[in-house]
Amino acid sequence: MLMRTDPFRELDRITQQLLPGTSGTWSRPSAMPMDAYRDGDVYVIALDIPGVDRDAIDIDVERNMLTVRAERRPAAGGDAVQMELAERSFGVFSRQVMLADTLDTERISADYDAGVLTLRVPIAERAKPRKILIGAGPDPKEISG
Repeated sequence: MLMRTDPFRELDRITQQLLPGTSGTWSRPSAMPMDAYRDGDVYVIALDIPGVDRDAIDIDVERNMLTVRAERRPAAGGDAVQMELAERSFGVFSRQVMLADTLDTERISADYDAGVLTLRVPIAERAKPRKILIGAGPDPKEISG
């Protein structure tokens, strides 16, 4: 039901691990780790974005493309601050996920708790299995008549 859209995402993740503190920009955002799984009639997408304010998260759906962007700013700033150690990455983070046609993009819900953004995407009613009743068929008198 979900498809990865960026074949270089794993390379970006490895780069983040080797070069901590690298920051993403709006034109080249950093990777955003995610888990995706089905829970009954809902697909759940959990994205790790610790240290990001709720107001700095942007979620869009256009056609079947789900885009999540977030920005984390450095905690310390100003002329008097002298950083001694900076391992926490900051900047822009982004993730795009192609959603299947069988998902209901009109009813996506989002929660943000403890640095994890959780999106719930219900399966569309038209995609759920359903029973088809067999009718008695047409009346033979109506066919011959």
